[in-house]
Amino acid sequence: MKFLRLLLKILGGLLALIVLFLAVSLSPNDHTPYQQTDFYRQTTARLNALPALPKPKTALRAGWAKANLTPTFTTPTGGYGVRKGKHWTTVADSVWVRAVVFDNGNGPVALIASDLLITPPTLSEQLRKRLPEVGLRWESVYFGAIHSHNSLGGWAPGLVGNLFSGSYDQRAVDHITNTILNAIRRAKADLQPVTVGYREVNAPEFVYNRLDDTKPVDPFFRLLQLKRANGQTATLATYPAHATLIDIFSYQYLSRDWPGRLVDGLERETDGFALFLAGGVGSMGPKGPPTGKDIKLIDQYAAEMLTRLKPELSQFNAAPDSTLGLLTLPLTLRDPAPRVIGDWRIRPWLFHAVYGDYPSDLKALRVGPVLLIGTPCDFSGELLAPLTQVARQQGLDLIVTSFNGGYVGYITPDAYYDKDAYETRVMNWFGPQNGAYFSELMQGLTRKSTY
Repeated sequence: MKFLRLLLKILGGLLALIVLFLAVSLSPNDHTPYQQTDFYRQTTARLNALPALPKPKTALRAGWAKANLTPTFTTPTGGYGVRKGKHWTTVADSVWVRAVVFDNGNGPVALIASDLLITPPTLSEQLRKRLPEVGLRWESVYFGAIHSHNSLGGWAPGLVGNLFSGSYDQRAVDHITNTILNAIRRAKADLQPVTVGYREVNAPEFVYNRLDDTKPVDPFFRLLQLKRANGQTATLATYPAHATLIDIFSYQYLSRDWPGRLVDGLERETDGFALFLAGGVGSMGPKGPPTGKDIKLIDQYAAEMLTRLKPELSQFNAAPDSTLGLLTLPLTLRDPAPRVIGDWRIRPWLFHAVYGDYPSDLKALRVGPVLLIGTPCDFSGELLAPLTQVARQQGLDLIVTSFNGGYVGYITPDAYYDKDAYETRVMNWFGPQNGAYFSELMQGLTRKSTY
């Protein structure tokens, strides 16, 4: 009996600790309409206060360059927790940082495309401090990534960071930072006058909706081309399909996945420079090779894409346009709200303890008649159609990209919020209504990007 009473006391104490932990760790979800919240009022006030685009002082000039991101040391591959932080052993293809620097007399603005899973928050923190070394600020650089799940990892501390990118290695963050600065220096040294062209290619055969295959996809390649008087070109391509053709268990390869093969093909076809940014990849998967995921299928998938794009590459009709400007909108979000039991979420203190607390922005880069909007997330391609319509009403061609620095999870249509899926359950980190919230802010940035 004494043993039984002791056991009951121990069990009672454990139960009390569990109840106490749940009480301080969980709370009911917040469904306050976002337009009635302080975070909405704060961010829209910043949006309204953004300055107008500066008038051009000179013709638009641009320079471009790349720098090899392949390190002398190995890292985990970022993207899949199931790989448990294993390091790559084979360089299937080198990874790069590609930079384009623009100027129209108002000071340089840069666009960076990194062959990474995302632009990691730790990298953003370091770049905010070091960009002045190359004459730039965080507010004058537009970032994106190809979203390969077989590129460098080791760039994020904490529990969540370890799950997605393996054990933290400061060398990885330093190496990526130095490579980006190197690419910017080279591009700045190569500024020459350019004209600007845009093409949109409808190619639904390469993408499917991972959330619901009966729902729409964003089917478009969006292409921006810069052209010099001597015929040299730089071609930026975006597409919404995830770069996930390499098998989830194939940790051993360092690779750009299919976007790398596509960039190589674009450079061959144009005899110029090319770069790729992941588009609205949230809930968009690669539809193509029917026999499964394998590194050998990357060439096939990219070759079929290139066949589709090849006739378009000589149809840009580039024209002079010196409009240039970059708007940076710092975001305030709803308190973190990853759900664990029904509609109960973990409290913000616990989320920040396991993930960190990083700033995030929306960025809008105007280059001639083209507007690029960069998001700090996997932004869903399903949300693009109304945004594109607003841009066209303003006389603009719109390109939306993901992974601009910071990371806030997946932003998907709000109708999916209660769907039990990876994108909407595991990776929805900041609660309901973010599809509408982000869309409203991006429409506001679009209107701000005109004279």
